[in-house]
Parts: sequence; structure tokens; C-alpha cells
Amino acid sequence: MILIFQIGCKALTLKSSKKEKNIELVSQKVTGKNPVLSKDQKIEKYLSEFAPIAIEEMKKYKIPASITLAQGLLESGYGEGRLAVKGNNHFGIKCHKEWGGKKIYHDDDKKGECFRKYKHPKESYRDHSLFLTMRPRYAFLFDYNIKNYKQWAYGLKKAGYATDKKYPLKLINLIERLNLKRFDRHAKNIVTKNSNKRELFFYRVSKGDTLFSISKKFNIEIKTIVKMNQINDNKIYIGQELIIPNK
Repeated sequence: MILIFQIGCKALTLKSSKKEKNIELVSQKVTGKNPVLSKDQKIEKYLSEFAPIAIEEMKKYKIPASITLAQGLLESGYGEGRLAVKGNNHFGIKCHKEWGGKKIYHDDDKKGECFRKYKHPKESYRDHSLFLTMRPRYAFLFDYNIKNYKQWAYGLKKAGYATDKKYPLKLINLIERLNLKRFDRHAKNIVTKNSNKRELFFYRVSKGDTLFSISKKFNIEIKTIVKMNQINDNKIYIGQELIIPNK
């Protein structure tokens, strides 16, 4: 009986080992087809595919490539968000009344909102350009210097592109962390019609600065500084960049 038991155990062990090997082989095959990418690899893959498209859109529509790419990365979750995967929508553009194309529904500010669905992500990039150039509320953006990505970031928020109060800072953070402004170098021959108008100045807070001293320095009301920079409890910190509008 002991011998039978040992043989039984041995047979059971061999069978189990075979299953484990099969599972391991299947796992390797799946991993080979769908390698798990790190966040940096996802970003690199996204930029290699869409940076050339953003540059072409910039040359045609005068929208900074850095801004377009930062929005695409942010809105699409590096191309892996549901709207991007299922609808090729990389900019979170909703249907609106004039949209006659395909639709995809997604929870956003409200549940089950209507978003535009495209055949290819490139169509999403073109629609993003048209969306900004054909709506009057975005017209003032094109008075900005095309290489002033900070101004464009805050301008998009001002025009109502996103409801997130930190939207400009998120775009700026992406642009600076990933050096997306390098793609704006291709705009060297692009001149906006009023590139010297409506410029913003960015002031870095130093030791001893207060909202009162900064308001006096630039002859601007404290409430204006607070509103433009979305400052909570009138608190500022050393190294913080504040938007100061030129008069």
C-alpha cells in the first residue's frame, strides 16, 4: 500500500508539473504578444507615433505642438484611456450639436456623456485643430506667441476647454517634464498675426515676497493675482510661478 501511495503521489506530482509548464508556456506567449510597458515606454511610444502629426497640425493651424501633445497625453491616458482605445478620441472632445459622426458614451462631468468617435486617432488630431480654430471663444489664443506654451495652457482654461482648475498646470508639467517644447522648434517660420499682444509674464516667488508686495511691484490688484493663479487662502510659496498679466 505504501508503494502504491508513493507511485500515486509521483504520478500526481508529474501531472501537476506538466500543467505548470503548460501554464508557463501560455503565459510567455501572451507576454510576448502583449508586452507590459512602463509609463516611460508608453510615453515614448505615444510621442513616436503622434509627435509628427502634432507638428504637421502646428504648421497648418498654428497651434503649438507641445500643447497638442500634452493635451493628447493627458486626455487619452497616454493613449490607453477608454475614449482613445474604443473611440480614437485623444482630446476628450464631446459631441456638441454640430457633430454628425459616430458617437461613444462615457462618464465625465455627468454620467453617460456623448463623445466623438473617429476611425483613426489622426482624425482626432485634425478635429482638435478645427475645434480650436473655428470657435470664437478660442480666437484670442492665436494672438499669443506660438512658443509660449504657458500662455496657451492658461488660455485654454480661460476659454473653457476643461473644468479642472489645475488643467494648465498639468499641461505645463507634462511639457516641461517631457521636454515637449522641443517639437515647437519646427514653428520657427510661423508668425502669429499679433504675437506681441496679450503676453503674460511669469514671476517666480522669492524669499520675502507676499501677495501685497507682488501686487505693488507690478501694479496689479491682489484679487487678480489670486484669481488667475487659483491661489487658495492667499498662500504663496518660494519658487512658485505666478501669472502676471501685462497691461
